[in-house]
Parts: sequence; structure tokens; C-alpha cells
Amino acid sequence: MSLLSINNLEVFYGAIQALRGISLRVEPGEVVTLIGANGAGKTTTLRTISGLLTPKQGTIEFDGKSIQGWRPHKVVRAGLVQVPEGREIFANLTVDENLQLASMVRKDRAGIRTDRERALKLFPRISERLSQPAGTLSGGEQQMLAIARALIAKPKLLMLDEPSLGLAPQLVRIIFQVIREINREGTTILLVEQNANMALHVAHRAYVIEVGQIRMEGPAAELAASDEIRKAYLGAH
Repeated sequence: MSLLSINNLEVFYGAIQALRGISLRVEPGEVVTLIGANGAGKTTTLRTISGLLTPKQGTIEFDGKSIQGWRPHKVVRAGLVQVPEGREIFANLTVDENLQLASMVRKDRAGIRTDRERALKLFPRISERLSQPAGTLSGGEQQMLAIARALIAKPKLLMLDEPSLGLAPQLVRIIFQVIREINREGTTILLVEQNANMALHVAHRAYVIEVGQIRMEGPAAELAASDEIRKAYLGAH
């Protein structure tokens, strides 16, 4: 059974149709990436899965349960956690207070401590800045904080929306190394990313979305080698 299964999802913003019959699946232990141009429907897909948008049609099943129509906090408690585009940390709170907020969805104190230590080990820069206001962090450090915060919520499936957006190349490499490490440690990941080259190298499988529809899907290595994908998304000519 797939960990996440989406079938025939249709989503509208008013009269404008943003998703046109999207279907995709994520198996336990995978990294699956959803690539596409700006405005293709990538973020809309994640926001619908998270319960922030209501689909007009289609089904969303997570961990054996139908979750469409669930409120976002219930989706998080079920183990489906999103790191949104733009990070959305609480700038006026300290780094430590941001991390503490994530533990509010859990009751297992020992487990929270273990996962917090794991998150801080993945991001040593964050552990050095616990008492700083989160708004004083660099863009890369804020992204690290956003991912660390999500990990403390103990996701069965972690959804990352444009984690490399606006970051210097060196920081992009660090973020993707951590994505690999998180997956190696057992967390399933659904990755939305404009940097198609990096995304296809970290993912097991990939979907290409264009104008609200899935145009291609398959093993990430095969799509990375496809002439069509190379020309459209990888800058090859």
C-alpha cells in the first residue's frame, strides 16, 4: 500500500482551474520529486494535500486513511508535515522557541528529545543559534530551521516546497545532502523543487507537472536522461 496516494485531484482558485486530474503516489521510504515551471501547480498540490486547499474532485489517501477535507492540524498529527515555500518561521521568536512549537503536536517527551537532538545534529549551525531571534538568521539558516522544526514533529512523510529557493549554491548543496540523510534515516519525502537537476539526483521517482496536469512520470534517473526533460528543465540544448 502506498504511503500517499492522490487520485484525479481537481482544484480551483475561484473560476480558474489550478489542478486538472492530478494523480500520484509516494511509497514508504522513497524520495519522490514533483518538478515543473512556476505556476504549473506544484505548490497547489502540496497545499491541497496539507488541507490548506479543498479539492473540488478527487481523493487523497495517507497511511491507509482518506484525508481530504481534514483540517491542516489533523493532517500534521497524522504524520504528514510540510515545510512551506518561504519557510514561514516565526521571526520574533527565538530559534529554540520555533523548535519547541513543533513538539506541541506530540506527547512522548523522550521521543521529542531524541528527535530534537537528531535535528540539531543535522544542522549544527542552528544549534549554535538557539537563543537568537529566528528573523536574524540568514536565508539558508532559516531553511535549516524550518526543516529541523518539521523533523521534530516526527513526520511519516515530509513535504518540502522549494527548499533551495533563493539560496547560494553552497547552501543548496548542504540542504540536499541533509535531504538525502533524512531519507537514509527512514523518512519518506515528497519534494517540490525548481532546481530540477538537484531534485532528480536526490529522488527515486519523479513527476513532471505542466499547467496543472502530470505530463511525465518515472524513475528519476530515466527522466534526468530524457532529452525532453534535459531541454525543458536542465538547461541542455
